Amino acid sequence: MKKYLFLVAFCLFVLSCDKKSKVESAVTAIPVEIKVVRFDKIFFETPPQDLENVKKEFPFFFPLGNDNSVWLNKMQDPIWRELYTEVQKKYADFEPVKEELETLFKHIKYYFPQTQTPKVIAIISEMDYKNKAIYADSLVIVSLELYLGKDHRFYQFPNYLKQNFEQRQIAPDVVSSFAGRKIVPILDKDLLSQMIYNGKQLYLKDLLLPAYSDAEKMGYTPEQIVWCQENESYMWRYFIEKEMLYSSDQKLVPRFINPAPFSKFYLEIDNDSPGQVGAWLGWQIVRSYVKNNEVPIADLLKTNAKEIFIKSKYKPKK
Repeated sequence: MKKYLFLVAFCLFVLSCDKKSKVESAVTAIPVEIKVVRFDKIFFETPPQDLENVKKEFPFFFPLGNDNSVWLNKMQDPIWRELYTEVQKKYADFEPVKEELETLFKHIKYYFPQTQTPKVIAIISEMDYKNKAIYADSLVIVSLELYLGKDHRFYQFPNYLKQNFEQRQIAPDVVSSFAGRKIVPILDKDLLSQMIYNGKQLYLKDLLLPAYSDAEKMGYTPEQIVWCQENESYMWRYFIEKEMLYSSDQKLVPRFINPAPFSKFYLEIDNDSPGQVGAWLGWQIVRSYVKNNEVPIADLLKTNAKEIFIKSKYKPKK
């Protein structure tokens, strides 16, 4: 009996690998050429007398109501100039990032054929860590000052944020922004809906970033992924016993969904736990749903949380 089960599992594994191989071959054949505009260089290397030309070419970076003195001061400010210098050291060669984004958009075009290839604009902004990379149909805007490496001296942020200020996080951040335009917004306010919404976003990363690790997709360290895997059953039992899944208590979102230094079970395990464990569990539910149901990705993104949960047949690994 064990020999038979092993044979079945092996066959399924081979079929799965063959399917992935065919998908990747089809993805590779899709022509994508991304144009990159280094607005960071354009802005900081423009002579002051030519500022109006830059404003005409990139009006969306110059909000109305700001006098030219604001931009001229920024061009010449020693702190901004130092930041610009650091960005140029890190991204003198932008080709590796361009190649990663072209690979990403090959995958996006495979699963979402109507998506147009965007122009990528690299900028230096105000260190808004909630908007590091923005997908906006025809544009992808990347704030390079937030990808200098987690140990950069400029960063005065907590570690759980800084750990994702790496070049490797640019593509996952673009997918997160892209997902926000593809996933049907949450109507229900219960924790399960929040978990599944985030699980859909992470499952998109499975499809669009197959060469990335689960830690990179989640924004975790490898050790944090291991912690979730080892405590999956315990976390799930906690949510069930505390009757949290269908609770609309909005305090649960910062406790278990939002980025945070740790999740808040209010137990001794808190100090060892990463933030966002509810999102991680939602990811496992969505993965289980896809495994047990043949469903196109466009339909998955529209399916409501309760249906996904019921049909997922999710069981935490022990």
